[in-house]
Amino acid sequence: MKLDLLLRNADIITMDERRPHATSLGVWQGRIVGLDDDLDGLETAEVLDLGGATVTPGFIDAHCHTTWFGLGLGELDVSGARGLNQLYALLEAGMAADSNADPDAEAGAGPEPEPGTGQAPGWLLATGFSQTQHGGEFPDITVLDRITGNRPLFIRHNSGHMAVVNTAALRLAGAEPASFPDPDGGVIVRDADGRPTGLVQETAQQLIQQLILPYPSDAIEAALDRATRHYAAEGITSFTEAGIGGGWIGHSPVELAAYQRAAAAGRVHARAQLMPVLDVLHPLGGEHPQDAAPAGLDLGIASGFGGDFLSLGPAKVFLDGSLLGETAAVSQDYCSHGGTDNTGNTGYFQAEPEALRTKIEAAYAAGWSIAAHAIGDRAVDLAIDIITACAAKYGPRAVPNRIEHASMTRPEQLQRLAAADIAVTPQASFFAGGGDGMTLSLGPERLGWAYRAASFLAAGVTLAGSSDRPVADGNVLRGMQAFVDRRTASGAVFGNPDERLGPLQALAAYTTGAAAATGASAVKGSLTAGKLADFTVLSGSPLTAASIAQLQVLATAVGGNFTFRSPGLTSPVAVGSAATGPFFSAATNRS
Repeated sequence: MKLDLLLRNADIITMDERRPHATSLGVWQGRIVGLDDDLDGLETAEVLDLGGATVTPGFIDAHCHTTWFGLGLGELDVSGARGLNQLYALLEAGMAADSNADPDAEAGAGPEPEPGTGQAPGWLLATGFSQTQHGGEFPDITVLDRITGNRPLFIRHNSGHMAVVNTAALRLAGAEPASFPDPDGGVIVRDADGRPTGLVQETAQQLIQQLILPYPSDAIEAALDRATRHYAAEGITSFTEAGIGGGWIGHSPVELAAYQRAAAAGRVHARAQLMPVLDVLHPLGGEHPQDAAPAGLDLGIASGFGGDFLSLGPAKVFLDGSLLGETAAVSQDYCSHGGTDNTGNTGYFQAEPEALRTKIEAAYAAGWSIAAHAIGDRAVDLAIDIITACAAKYGPRAVPNRIEHASMTRPEQLQRLAAADIAVTPQASFFAGGGDGMTLSLGPERLGWAYRAASFLAAGVTLAGSSDRPVADGNVLRGMQAFVDRRTASGAVFGNPDERLGPLQALAAYTTGAAAATGASAVKGSLTAGKLADFTVLSGSPLTAASIAQLQVLATAVGGNFTFRSPGLTSPVAVGSAATGPFFSAATNRS
């Protein structure tokens, strides 16, 4: 055997308890052959001397929105605005830029988009808005109308659970009149006189989005290329796309096909597990032993279908909303703050519980595992009830059932989650941007229930690291740091300080934990002989670094092929944090 790649002179953190540390690693045909003395006597095509740099298993983001993120990279980014005047200025600049690009375009109509950008013709699409960046204020629809005229506007909120639109967009949807009813699970926010404020929450977004969707396949493919190149530079080798194909989170009914084409063309730079939105599943014919009417995808395709690079995960279902938007279903009223009276506000479900139960059971009966978006503790109760009942009736699933976010969990819910083998994906990345706001909404008495980490692990619950990008910062190193220190923008420790993780636990969340939650422990998550050669090279060890967030990603490899490689990996240039930091050299042995 002749190795394809040999890493040597490295600090290798394997995340394999049987062999936690090594200094060399061999790769052959995309798999790890062995470590250290396993490799004695083997020839190799390429030797990479890492000069003491750290190698970890490739990072896995178990919950993100890659198409949305990639499309957002081609849209107007308003995330840098601080104060509504800056936001308005960015929108004005966006309108002016389009007018300059196409001076013959009719006023308010907007130019045709550039191919692959994802911009819908005639629309001004913006991303990155959060009221927390504007003192809790939302844009004034009167000002938005003045800026945009007859051109429809859609500004997606960072949380994904609401959006800001103008009157032109509402008029196109027929939703401007006060008599227009709110859809189930959503709200068109109106003032005291019944006039829309421009804020549409939860499922009400679909009234506007259906005018924009579906995105062209080539736009999605370009978005995946942009997004996953970004992932590679951050050490990410695998991710789970949390919702494709429909609902307000999907972008096209043929989104899976877009992924397939992009992957075949080499435009997806990390392994992808895709969650179809429950709404796209439909009744199936044929004989089934269960008494429920199964609902799935054609030919009986279900969770686990696919290969190591592209596969289908659980079916994604939204049970409630968000904490930042105070729409998540909680058991106690949100706290009133900043002039907002939350008396009686316990959030809401996105459909009647029994309707959700029926739809979820139909999917489970067809072979799908379930990923239930449940943020409030009342929604977590519902998720546990439904999933445990389905598992008891139809059996376990090879791809684990999950609760996405599990943001508010009461103490007695921990053991129920563990007993049911339900994995959770709480996002530490929320602490910096939203921690202070969530603290005001929840109050001190139940703040300890919020975004648990250490207590999940203590109870035996599988904890997966994830970002919910672009809702929050997707950088894994900063996410690990957030698990360790739980700091908010104000510098406070969010929630219960005892929920902080140690550095090894934080690394595990994005490696072994995320692999377990995605049903892939047999092939990834640790640097073990026989597993996929997915690894990340870092400037230092996250187990001992003074600041994990300050480490640098030097290289990322998927199946032994580099998806990102710093200049120092091809020439003897110092790339460490200090002037005497590690040097890198590549040598080829063709004998």
